[in-house]
Amino acid sequence: MKNYKENIDKLTVDQHRITQENGTELPGTGQYLHHFETGIYVDIVSGEPLFTSSDKFESGCGWPSFSQSLTDDVINKIQDTSHTMVRTEVRSKKANSHLGHVFDDGPIDKGGLRYCINSAALRFIPISKMEKLGYTNYMKYVK
Repeated sequence: MKNYKENIDKLTVDQHRITQENGTELPGTGQYLHHFETGIYVDIVSGEPLFTSSDKFESGCGWPSFSQSLTDDVINKIQDTSHTMVRTEVRSKKANSHLGHVFDDGPIDKGGLRYCINSAALRFIPISKMEKLGYTNYMKYVK
């Protein structure tokens, strides 16, 4: 696994707390909550593509929600029993960043999952900049 220490050192206090210390944004405060521009969302630490705007939906939960990850191999799912709950935590595969949690109350017609993700764990790449920034291979996932 690549060492992302230099990138981690550049994170804001909130980005570090969320991605490295399993933190959570306050509901309704994330910069990508009501963001619906066309493009992809990547891990703030590694730049690994994680989600597309095509799979983003308004769930009303207070955090950006996605019906699926970009591909099956970009996310690790881990049982989380903190806060007297049993949930499934999602982490980025390459940098092991804490992203949020996945629940089974998403849109049925899109598989039934709701990836509830902290904005501070993400960076958005608009479709107009994907090629320039090296994400050309992922354009096919954006509708």
